[in-house]
Amino acid sequence: MGPYRWSPATVFAVGHSTRSIEEFVTLLWTHGVATVVDIRTIPRSRANPQFNSDALEKQLPRVGIRYVHLAKLGGLRKRRKAEGGGNAAWRNASFRAYADYMQSEEFEEGLSELHDELVFGPPALMCAEALRWRCHRSLVADVLVARGAEVLHLESATRATPHPLTTFARVRRGHVTYPADERSPFRSP
Repeated sequence: MGPYRWSPATVFAVGHSTRSIEEFVTLLWTHGVATVVDIRTIPRSRANPQFNSDALEKQLPRVGIRYVHLAKLGGLRKRRKAEGGGNAAWRNASFRAYADYMQSEEFEEGLSELHDELVFGPPALMCAEALRWRCHRSLVADVLVARGAEVLHLESATRATPHPLTTFARVRRGHVTYPADERSPFRSP
């Protein structure tokens, strides 16, 4: 399965953080989100149980928003020797492992399933982390932007910021890598 164009698609991205469910729903409604696509590997939160998958499966449809858990795009990936490198620009081992995972067939299947959600209206990729640059959803957003989608990070009910491609990302035929080359801020001396 090869990459395909996402244009003209809009995909939102949001971290649930410590918001109340009411605040979260208002944020989604204000921006016209049709489906929350939960990209947490483990869709639970001890600190914020209102964002457990079973709670979201009940709450969101009541307000006309679909809920889908898409583990194939989940974070917490361990680096496997079989997966190539090519992503050494990431100093953070978990981001480097996720970037390696992005080259896999399973990741492509996850993107295909996300693409299928577009028929219902704009989806929002949801993870827990409030700060997008500390979350794997920013890497997913890089791939979506590379394939022609508009990705907007929901920051408040009045603010959605376009996703900037990671500065050291390299795009080739819709695939994104993060090599440690001369343009990488993290290259070895």
